[in-house]
Amino acid sequence: MFLRDEAEMLRRVPIFSKIEAAKLKLLAFASDRNIYTAGTALCHQGDRGDAAFVILSGNAEVYVHTPAGDMKVADVQPNSIVGEIAILCDTARTATVRAATEVEALRISKETFLKLVSDFPNIGVGMMRGLASRLAQTTSELTTTLSTER
Repeated sequence: MFLRDEAEMLRRVPIFSKIEAAKLKLLAFASDRNIYTAGTALCHQGDRGDAAFVILSGNAEVYVHTPAGDMKVADVQPNSIVGEIAILCDTARTATVRAATEVEALRISKETFLKLVSDFPNIGVGMMRGLASRLAQTTSELTTTLSTER
């Protein structure tokens, strides 16, 4: 695949949609393109957050380890970004992301990602909106679960 193709795929990710093509090509060039077979982890809960992943094709699942075992908390589709929380918050990974099917992803290093957010503040705003949306959904699901257990 050519850089222009990868740049076009990045443009489909909502937080990158307003970035000019030349910058997206630079981002694609600075990223590692990886293929993960079904069942393979892209990242593990508790690990140091050293990269974010843009899902180009395939589907992944997000799991959180609990005392009762691993619990699936989300499905990840193409044109999504995962793993950004550990980078933005400089914390350990909050979840494990596992390929449900063969997944092709761009691995964006922490340094590259933070430089991009610094150069394009609208990406930071998009990230905050995405994270806030995830938090609202998780809070709603947790509230529903807790109210049905009582």
